[in-house]
Amino acid sequence: MANSELNLLFRIILLFFAISELLISSLAESSNAEQKEDTQPFVGVNIGTDVSNLPSPSDLVAFLKLQKITHVRLYDADQDTIRALARTSIRVVIGVPNNQLLAIGSSNSTAASWINRNVVAYYPETLIAGIAVGDEVLTSVPSSAPLILPAIQSLYNALVASNLHDQIKISTPHAASIILDPFPPSQAYFNQTLVSYILPLLEFFSKTGSPLMMNLYPYYVFMQNKGVVPLDNALFKPLTPSKEMVDPNTLLHYENVLDAMIDAAYFSMKNLNVTDVTVLVTETGWPSKGDSKEPYATKDNADTYNSNLIKHIYDRSGTPLYPEATSSVYIYELFNEDLRSPPVSEGNWGLFYGNTTPAYLLHVSGIGTFLANDTTNQTFCIAMDGIDTKTMQAALDWACGPGKANCSEIQPGESCYEPNNVKNHASYAFDSYFQKEGKAPGSCDFKGAAIITTTDPSHGSCIFPGSKKISNKTRQVSNSSTQTSSAGNKMSSIQMSALNNVLHIFFLPFMMVLFLF
Repeated sequence: MANSELNLLFRIILLFFAISELLISSLAESSNAEQKEDTQPFVGVNIGTDVSNLPSPSDLVAFLKLQKITHVRLYDADQDTIRALARTSIRVVIGVPNNQLLAIGSSNSTAASWINRNVVAYYPETLIAGIAVGDEVLTSVPSSAPLILPAIQSLYNALVASNLHDQIKISTPHAASIILDPFPPSQAYFNQTLVSYILPLLEFFSKTGSPLMMNLYPYYVFMQNKGVVPLDNALFKPLTPSKEMVDPNTLLHYENVLDAMIDAAYFSMKNLNVTDVTVLVTETGWPSKGDSKEPYATKDNADTYNSNLIKHIYDRSGTPLYPEATSSVYIYELFNEDLRSPPVSEGNWGLFYGNTTPAYLLHVSGIGTFLANDTTNQTFCIAMDGIDTKTMQAALDWACGPGKANCSEIQPGESCYEPNNVKNHASYAFDSYFQKEGKAPGSCDFKGAAIITTTDPSHGSCIFPGSKKISNKTRQVSNSSTQTSSAGNKMSSIQMSALNNVLHIFFLPFMMVLFLF
């Protein structure tokens, strides 16, 4: 082989090495970017199942996508739901019910079987982010307290065996009542009778990088301390400095109850010399309806609390004690659980009814992420199921007549004429009237024949009036957001972009070299 050919071959080999290094570097950078995004604070939702008309798993996942909800917590490991979440960007915390603690805490093989059946079988196609072992065990079923740590350790060992312990964190949610004297936060401490269980758990969390899961409800703090805790403080409303709660030991000012509860948990851990475990709020919320003894369980207060909560988390302002560390939260809960036992508030913590219509309208526009389709802006009025045809026809006639709704699109030959039935035509007419009236209170009633929904009822070429206000460009972006990258794909869209860039860099000189030969 001539010297010139050897030199050219040597250059090609060097080029291969350089491009390989560039490829590895690009993929590493994109992976680091994804990991950084994963560590950002988020707002998720709990999904209870005591709902008489709970959506099917596939419908549930479609609804979560529509609402841009990216983090959910299940109270069990329902395999149909876990399977339905596959190939989405929705991260899920699955649960081990309290009644399974004995079996899992007493047998490593049972724990391994649970992990294989509920985690290994679905990960990574389903983004299982964590496992919540039991729920408020120390306070609700204290007889099972000795089982928590053995159960967690057995499950963790099973994750280690499957090499999933770095991707999936294990913890157990606690009630706020495990912390005594929570205000001022600097004086808070764990109930001494429970420390023998709490300290080993915290040591395990510290070792494995797992969070302390806490269920924190400013609603109950306010109800138990009316006259001491201002309602505005519980609802995240702005306060004058004179009304802010001040910790006399640290001089830290607390503008809301939730931050004080979170810091009480941090101070309680400090008292046990644990300073490297983060707080994850696994439940918080506000009921929208209550009985006569619960006058503050109202839709306005629920709207105010949850809307301000969402904004507060995405402001990433942390707490007075740790302003650089914002806790992620899961709102309790997605749906009203109407099958719950009294009091009335127990069945009215949901953001939505089981049929996916909003229980009240949140005000969260402008935050650009969780529920970015602000329910005050993205609502439609449609015909309610189960209404007799005569009543529906009368409502339709009123909407298109005295109501002056634009009903041109439901005339024969027009885009919303099909399917040709009273309910379909009424839905279009109702929404036309609802949008024309600026979604004013009472404009989606029609004597009980209509209902508000956050699901766009447009279909095919039939675009409903509430959707026409969105530009085509916006609609395309919104629709594309539901086509999220799959956990089952070996590379994310970021990584694929990096790879494409590298391949272009690689193949262009490679083809030039071939041309020279």
